[in-house]
Amino acid sequence: MFDSKSYHHALDLLREAVTPYGFVAAVEEQDNYKRVWTRDGVITAIGALLSGDKSLIDAARNTLITIFEHQHPDGFMPSNVSPKDGTVSYGGTSGRADNPSWAVIGLTAYTLVTGDEDLWRKYQRQVHQCFMLLNSWEFNGKHLIYVPQSGDWADEYIQHGYILFDQLLRLWALRLASKLSFNTDWETKIADITRSIQANYWKNDYPENAYSPNLMHQLEHASQEYWLMGFNPGRIYKYFDLQANTFALFLGIGDENQNRKVLQYIGTLYDQRQSLLPSFYPTIQDDDSDMNELRNNYAYTFRNQPDYFHNGGLWPVWNGWLVAALNFHQKTSLAQEILSEIHRSNAKADLFNECFHGTSLEPCGVPKCIWSAAGAVIAEQATNNAFRKILTFNRNDGFGK
Repeated sequence: MFDSKSYHHALDLLREAVTPYGFVAAVEEQDNYKRVWTRDGVITAIGALLSGDKSLIDAARNTLITIFEHQHPDGFMPSNVSPKDGTVSYGGTSGRADNPSWAVIGLTAYTLVTGDEDLWRKYQRQVHQCFMLLNSWEFNGKHLIYVPQSGDWADEYIQHGYILFDQLLRLWALRLASKLSFNTDWETKIADITRSIQANYWKNDYPENAYSPNLMHQLEHASQEYWLMGFNPGRIYKYFDLQANTFALFLGIGDENQNRKVLQYIGTLYDQRQSLLPSFYPTIQDDDSDMNELRNNYAYTFRNQPDYFHNGGLWPVWNGWLVAALNFHQKTSLAQEILSEIHRSNAKADLFNECFHGTSLEPCGVPKCIWSAAGAVIAEQATNNAFRKILTFNRNDGFGK
């Protein structure tokens, strides 16, 4: 059952964010958010597609046009585009390694839900450029892209290297594209990426499949309860990454035992906190060695104090995807509890804040943030037919013709 009042408030905010160029990331001008962003725009577009609202679906279409019309000649997808003057950013300190995947995900989701293939046909060259660029970002042909620090959504956090979430986005994009157009290279890449993820992001006893020899002794220190956040030549990241584990559940990456462990960990973490779940856990404290790296990585002001922003902050958008994953795995009671937390959080203070403090639960980040509303829509619509058309990802669902 929908929380009708909260759900319609979320749709109203999406409507406020509509421009002729698509959805802006926030209604109010703050920290460059009142622009059409690839990542935020695609997630909002998915919420719009699931809502069935024609005016919002039209805005989703315009968002995709803005994104693809501003692809860099070398294949990079925009970080954001100004609806005022058309100026484009392709990233700040580093580029956005997740955006080629998000762009293809948005385009394929739009095509699959609406049945309108015009944009898919129009942007075939751009789609191929996205996949070729991702291939080149492997640097070594071993099926995992290398993500620079600040290269994905958590752009003020510490991670860099072979970050799981970005591998999963690429896999999702390839699977959806393959659903629309058969391509032998895509099919082969889907299988190669899947095998590499399964071999390298879960503590196991099969060193012959390791990405590199030094990863095996590092994995000895990884958790056996959830998927590894990522690794680079010098370290592994042992933090629980909510986004990566949520999408691993969707994409059917794990076997029954791995899924059970991840779901159990998520359930235990919710029982302990009784709130939205943090995007990264545990929080990096002031006296932790990782705080030295975290402290200097910010664009405007330092926001990653303990339990704030990326560092233990609570994000409605990612909890919305979590609700969908829990429903997908028949954890409907927990899904409903977290959905209620999303609506409760979105209703605080200025409404639909970007994130919330991990312990006080007070709003932080940008107010009237559109993907917080989109997260609520995605969570509410997680069981409808349109959702299953683009997000049923177990390995026996017919992907790959």
